[in-house]
Amino acid sequence: MKNLNKYLLLSIISLSIISCSEDSIPVANDVTLAFNNTFGETTIVLGASTSADATVNTSTEGQVHHFEELKYVISNIRLINSEGIEFPYNTQNLDEGATVVNQAKTATLQYVLNDIPTADYTQIKFGLGVKTDLNTLNEESFPNFYAEAGANDTQMHWEWGTGYRFTKVEGFYGADNAELSIHTGSTLDEDPNGGEEYVQGVNAYRDITLDLTTNAKVGSSSPKITIKADFNALLSGATNTIVLSSSNAIPSTHHAGNMVLIVDNIGGNGDTDIKGMFSIESVEN
Repeated sequence: MKNLNKYLLLSIISLSIISCSEDSIPVANDVTLAFNNTFGETTIVLGASTSADATVNTSTEGQVHHFEELKYVISNIRLINSEGIEFPYNTQNLDEGATVVNQAKTATLQYVLNDIPTADYTQIKFGLGVKTDLNTLNEESFPNFYAEAGANDTQMHWEWGTGYRFTKVEGFYGADNAELSIHTGSTLDEDPNGGEEYVQGVNAYRDITLDLTTNAKVGSSSPKITIKADFNALLSGATNTIVLSSSNAIPSTHHAGNMVLIVDNIGGNGDTDIKGMFSIESVEN
């Protein structure tokens, strides 16, 4: 009888420990997205034309280049759990679910997702840029993102007011440090049917899908997912090899065809490449 009582007592204690452990797991926790902008394995250091400290890269075509400014928009973030269920994070709210990653501002290299439901997550999806239905300079609906993207040191608004710049890269290339200035974003065209309203032209938004290297365990822990953006892909992408010249390196010589080559390199072509320049570097639980 003493042994039976001892076993019953141990069982009750075990159940109590399990119950307390389960009760202590929060129903939601934060997830931090950290962005590491690189040339290959080297984190990018920005610099002026004659900087001795700037990180220098060489394309597959042998063009030496480095950056003085590097910014891009991340939005439409979704986490997919181990059961295949997708959790959208404020995907219709640019104020709460979008950010401008700015290599010159350390604080922007980490973006915290709040109140992510407790689960094991195996995959992340996000947009490079802003999807069509939200891509208007709407200060009334999204004043915080509008201000962040339009600040003097950010300047991610198109001048003609049709939407946001999705990426902004300024720098130099070649032995003589010629100007490199690449801006991407969706465009508008005149209605081919003669209507007064403009219609979607080039859609520069790209949807990125990345498998996590290990499950992000949200609950008692708040994981950090480090996403590498390898800007070697700018000129030497999986889709296109680009040689900079006076006909494609600065905004005054850009055209939509040039821009799409860049967009497909850094954001993927949406078909054979859904990763672009992005990959998962690590998951810390």
